[in-house]
Amino acid sequence: MLIRRLVLFAALLVSACVSAPTTDPAELPAGDWTLDQAHTQVIWRARHMGLSWYVGRFDDAEASLSFDPADPEAAQITAIVRAASISTGDPDFDARLLGWLGAERHPEIVFRSTRIEITGERAGRVHGELSLNGITRPAVMETEFYGGVQNPLEGRQAVGFGGDLVIDRTEFDVAGLGSNFVGTEVRLSIEAEFLETED
Repeated sequence: MLIRRLVLFAALLVSACVSAPTTDPAELPAGDWTLDQAHTQVIWRARHMGLSWYVGRFDDAEASLSFDPADPEAAQITAIVRAASISTGDPDFDARLLGWLGAERHPEIVFRSTRIEITGERAGRVHGELSLNGITRPAVMETEFYGGVQNPLEGRQAVGFGGDLVIDRTEFDVAGLGSNFVGTEVRLSIEAEFLETED
């Protein structure tokens, strides 16, 4: 009982140290940021026979962000997802998906930004190149900036983003089941936090 109270007390102390996040990018420090993997999710969706969205995820990702609040459109981002980390909750289907993704020959799915548009107060459009299954094509990610705050547990500044990317899997030669069974449109959704890179 005492231990539970101490843990609760410690949690309350930490929460009291967390200030409200700023949603003004101009208030953030310039520099490099790295992905906080513990607070990041990469989710994908594809239509199943036109009846529902079949949902899976990738469990292993890393990313780097270079950002200057004085020139946000010059920001650069590179994200890498390990294809072998795909997970649907069905190990047998996961194994089939690895083959469709060409994970053995092309273990990394990579997105690199080439240009960024500021489309709203907290919204942006990231133009870039997506490399999947050994094929690289242009791709566009719609993003939302959630804000930035000092993370007391890490002792560093943290920022949060959401992103959505839609691709046609056939353009990357991800075949497998026919389009009447699994839709060709795949929606990728990313919820990510970045930590200011330590010197």
